[in-house]
Amino acid sequence: MKKNALIPAASLLLLAVLFAALSLISSRMLGGVRVDLTENGLYTLSEGTQNILEDLDEPVHLYLFFSEDSSRDLPQIRSYARRVHELVDEFANRSDGMLRVHHIDPEPFSEEEDQASQFGLQAVPVGASGVSLYLGIAGTNALDDVQTMPFLQPSKEKFLEYDLAKMISTLGNPERKTIGLMTALPMTAGFDPATQAMREPWVIHDQLSQLFTVETIDLQAPEIPDDIDLLVLVHPRDLGPAMQYRIEQFVLGGGRLVAFLDPMAEMDRGDPGDPMAQMQRGSSSTLGPLLDAWGVKFDTARVLGDLQYGVGSGTSRHIGILSVPREGLNGEDIISSDLEVVNFSSTGWFTVEEPADGDSARSTTLEVLAQSSENAAPVDAARMRFLPDPSELMNGFNPTGDRYALAVRISGPASTAFEQPPEGIEDDDRLTESVDGGIQVVLFADSDVVTDRLWVQKQPFLGQTLVNSFADNGNLVVNAVDNLLGNSDLISIRTRASSGRPFERVNALQAEAERRYRATEERLQQELADTEQKLAELQAARGDDDMLVLSDEQQQEIQRFMDRKLQIRQDLRQVQHDLQRDIDRLGTRLKVLNIIVVPLIVIFVAGLYGLRRRRRQTESVRVVTTESGGSQT
Repeated sequence: MKKNALIPAASLLLLAVLFAALSLISSRMLGGVRVDLTENGLYTLSEGTQNILEDLDEPVHLYLFFSEDSSRDLPQIRSYARRVHELVDEFANRSDGMLRVHHIDPEPFSEEEDQASQFGLQAVPVGASGVSLYLGIAGTNALDDVQTMPFLQPSKEKFLEYDLAKMISTLGNPERKTIGLMTALPMTAGFDPATQAMREPWVIHDQLSQLFTVETIDLQAPEIPDDIDLLVLVHPRDLGPAMQYRIEQFVLGGGRLVAFLDPMAEMDRGDPGDPMAQMQRGSSSTLGPLLDAWGVKFDTARVLGDLQYGVGSGTSRHIGILSVPREGLNGEDIISSDLEVVNFSSTGWFTVEEPADGDSARSTTLEVLAQSSENAAPVDAARMRFLPDPSELMNGFNPTGDRYALAVRISGPASTAFEQPPEGIEDDDRLTESVDGGIQVVLFADSDVVTDRLWVQKQPFLGQTLVNSFADNGNLVVNAVDNLLGNSDLISIRTRASSGRPFERVNALQAEAERRYRATEERLQQELADTEQKLAELQAARGDDDMLVLSDEQQQEIQRFMDRKLQIRQDLRQVQHDLQRDIDRLGTRLKVLNIIVVPLIVIFVAGLYGLRRRRRQTESVRVVTTESGGSQT
């Protein structure tokens, strides 16, 4: 019996030794293995991000500043900071030691707080005590270049991976990118023949020049310089086949393109020496066969009118000038996300061109960045050229119910639009298919979107010009250029799901209660209107002598309405009470499930396991006893 009593103790000791050995082996052999079991893969980096981290040739340092004490009473901020912390560490784990992360708590009046201030990080006041909260990232490289994310907002979590990857990619490749600008409009500084004075460059040109090297290319140039990383076409009017071919070869060879086409460019004033050309302002521009090869169509004879997004109100509404709000912008794309409003004027639109019979399906994909409302319809461009009164555009205007694409991103494999090079061009290295995974193009159906008048106000101040923006046109253009100038891995990174998990059932209950509440409220308003109409009819049926005396019928009608109004107000309170009751019931069920049911299930499973184990031990003891008794006999 003593021998049998030692068996459980020896088994426990053996299990302990085995557990320690397995832990040691797993820590040595599986130390870098991690399994992401979250629903949306929150901790799984995209392939583009992994390629950027693997291509780092020199160390990049990231400094994550987060105020621990200042955030004690801010659970949402602390939760997001933990998410940032985990994602940054995952970046470092994937970088093979080339990305080095430093976690810093900038306590008040400390050297760490001074360091955060030197990096330009933003301190957010918390409460009335004046305590500041830091949650930002600064990055440096071997050349002492600095990139910062001054304050990380939880509302922008879905762009966190892209922003981090872009910062690391920029620090890993610090060379300044070069933009080739081709335009028929007066975007640059120079002499204006119409005013006989020097003109200032457009604000968007200044912004691009501050961020990148901008090289102006003539529309009739014999070639596109080799050092161009991205082409920006702004109203490329009268492009000949030769330049169209050069642009196409640039794009097929991996060059990036941002093009602003227009059915009626209002800033194109024509020849200042020709009075007729001055009157017929607004020429059109297109890329012709290139658009066909990329699978889109563009109408140069019509502009878009929009009753809902048209600026102004009432009879003064101009349906040809569109102010596109957030709901008309793609919030899931890096280029158009986080923008409030973008203004367009006499804009065109893009449609997907269906393949002709016998043609294979097109391989390019089109993603809409900005679009009209459903109250839009095409309008003849000639009506915009001779328009003394904008309200005339309303005559005969009938919305189609469709939404029209004002700006699009085109990507994917593409083929050449030219069976042979245009006459006069000899090209032994001609490309017929795109390289590096496909083309990367962003198209706008309006060139006026980059003009100063649609998004900035200029004011002279002490010899300088102050620029205040009232729309996000500039941010949209810079985002497009900045995104396309990244490498293919960076462009491939898209938005991610948020780590926040909404209470979908509670939200559904609230939505249903809101619907019932609004329906009851509308019924009350309708009954009020009906009663007032009834009272007016009773008053009109009476004579002028007793206008100030209420009849019995009027008194009864008023009393009936007051009683009904009280009843409906009780109904409204009951709707709110039912909503809270349903939420409380749901909460109670969840509590019962988590506090009672789940532990009972665990206890039940453990009991079954223990019972089976005890039964096996009992059977083992019986077998041993039987064998022992048999041998003794």
